[in-house]
Amino acid sequence: MALQVNLRRWRKADCERLAELANNRKIWLNLRDRFPFPYTQADAEGWITHCETEPGTQTQFAIEVDSKVVGGVGLESLGDVNRIGAEIGYWIGEPYWGRGIATAALVEASRRAFKEFPFERLQAMVYEWNPASMRVLEKAGYQFEGRLRRSIVKDGQVIDSLIYARLRGSELRRRSG
Repeated sequence: MALQVNLRRWRKADCERLAELANNRKIWLNLRDRFPFPYTQADAEGWITHCETEPGTQTQFAIEVDSKVVGGVGLESLGDVNRIGAEIGYWIGEPYWGRGIATAALVEASRRAFKEFPFERLQAMVYEWNPASMRVLEKAGYQFEGRLRRSIVKDGQVIDSLIYARLRGSELRRRSG
């Protein structure tokens, strides 16, 4: 039976579950510092309020499996001269790692991004110590583009980041080529 992964709007009712899953140092280690740790109920409420007031087309989604929130995925326009691109980011609660959920969510979020926005490019930044996320991106049709040496400070360490990208229409070229 195929895994049913659903992307939907964040809801007030998700606050407790969001705080429970997101309050995990292993998740925080692989995300930007604006994703807090510890992650509190107040953080969850603030995030969901932010998502509810998001203007225009939705860019932040709860990832749901079996009617339960298991993580999040979102887009952020790169703006200015890079406005035809967006950064995509995602996280999955630790109890759900290794089940293909992140890949399925990333595939669907990418499909929606190219359908609903004029983006030509989606990119993701991965920290050097996160090979599992690199594999998720590759399985979702993203290609490795480069390593930015000593470009990140996380948890007091200076580390490399790796850039993966998927271009509009790349799914068509991949299938036919």
